[in-house]
Amino acid sequence: MAPHGPRQHPITVQGPVATTPRTALTSRPVLGVASLAVLALIAELSPMFARVRLSPPAATSSPIEAPPGVAPPVLEVGQAELETETRSRPELAQPEQVEAPRAARGPIAKKAEGEAPAIDAEKPPVPLEDPNHTGLAGFYRALARTIDKQPGAITRVVHFGDSIVTSDYVSGTLRRKLQRQFGDSGHGFMLMANAWPAYFHNDVARFSSSGWLVSRIVGPLSPDGLYGLGGVSFRAPPGSRARFGTPKSGTFGRAVSRFVLAYVKEPGGGKAKLRIDGADVKELDTQAPATEVAYEELKVADGEHELEVVTLSGSTRAFGVVMERDAPGVVLDAIGIQGARVRFLDKQDDAHWADTLRWRKPDLLIYQFGANESGDGFAYPMDEYFRTMKDVLDQGKRARPEMGCLVVGAMDRAEKKGTSLSTMAVIPAIVAEQRKAAAASGCAFFDLYKAMGGAGSMAGWVGRGLGQADLTHPTGVGSEVLGNWIYRALVQGYESHAAAGR
Repeated sequence: MAPHGPRQHPITVQGPVATTPRTALTSRPVLGVASLAVLALIAELSPMFARVRLSPPAATSSPIEAPPGVAPPVLEVGQAELETETRSRPELAQPEQVEAPRAARGPIAKKAEGEAPAIDAEKPPVPLEDPNHTGLAGFYRALARTIDKQPGAITRVVHFGDSIVTSDYVSGTLRRKLQRQFGDSGHGFMLMANAWPAYFHNDVARFSSSGWLVSRIVGPLSPDGLYGLGGVSFRAPPGSRARFGTPKSGTFGRAVSRFVLAYVKEPGGGKAKLRIDGADVKELDTQAPATEVAYEELKVADGEHELEVVTLSGSTRAFGVVMERDAPGVVLDAIGIQGARVRFLDKQDDAHWADTLRWRKPDLLIYQFGANESGDGFAYPMDEYFRTMKDVLDQGKRARPEMGCLVVGAMDRAEKKGTSLSTMAVIPAIVAEQRKAAAASGCAFFDLYKAMGGAGSMAGWVGRGLGQADLTHPTGVGSEVLGNWIYRALVQGYESHAAAGR
């Protein structure tokens, strides 16, 4: 469980681009006299490489794209070329059995007081907030069908978030716990390639060649607003490859019975070859008189399999691949978007976004944002934060009125003032607006800030080895605690709902 060093994923920009995320997880402390201009160049720090860290360093640079009080850059239209291959990194996966950290060392460790939260607590520190008992009713109905093992009773969860979900941190823990209790119906949705350096998924085998061109809702933007479920549009030249398969070890994700490729038909579209377990099964022609989103489903016998997409000619545009099983259980799509604010989900074309959600048929949408908004400070007005977040939540509800909706409040985030650490002033303000937006849109709310301990809690988390030294993200152990809390809160809510006969 040793920490991993930083990796660089070069990105070549074609056309104007607002942001180019890069990570440096184990960077040395930033000098206090570093200029604001230098800080503005630091893209969001990925938590991926500290997923097994037990004793984080005393301090590190801010993980947010812009320093507090500085608004994010204006997003422009363009494409970025991914010059690095996507490869499976099993050594970065969250262990299936996570151990409590050893006592953390360093100056921050002295700030930790009280008992550390249990990794697998039986109850969450705070309950879900769902005053009208309607925010999660659709999810509970789906889960009841899954528990009864009705044919085709798959409960689908789509978990949107920023860098934490990008690295499948909290989302990976939540997926495993739900599948362990209610059944494994497959891994869910994945992007065609690593659109960000931090992009990672537990319990799946992935590969893609370099050379994919990407447009993303965090920039560079696509002119037509089509990004698919994952917020990224990929375009591949001939000879590009992408593979998705079941892992060779572990308990989860070991079987699949269907692959679904989400792609685009368009004038001048290219051709691609689809291969299952090394054998050609179909040639896909994406040429069409008009642009339209399409889905190609390939069924296989339930078990270990691999899908490979190989582009043959022209330019082929795609979004990602779903892996599912025809068995009652739970699927959780981890839709992490590095550098995103929740309002960025509205960068999608509205009709396309609604169609995408109806295609995926989620029974629960989870929204977990706030870290990047905290980097904006109060430069983005809180009333606008509420309005734009409510707009996003309402869009999802209109597309799937029957589904459940859960807003996970922002974590505590600390900043250093002199020799002391304190909660950033904007954090409780963001949490308050998230709670208001959830209530106004009929969504449930889980107060992660309060669950952690409220003001000053991140300093204690870092001292115990549960929070990273960036004072913003959880470590691998911390993410296990957070994921378990959300899982326990959902199960507790379901049991109360069932007992009340609603």
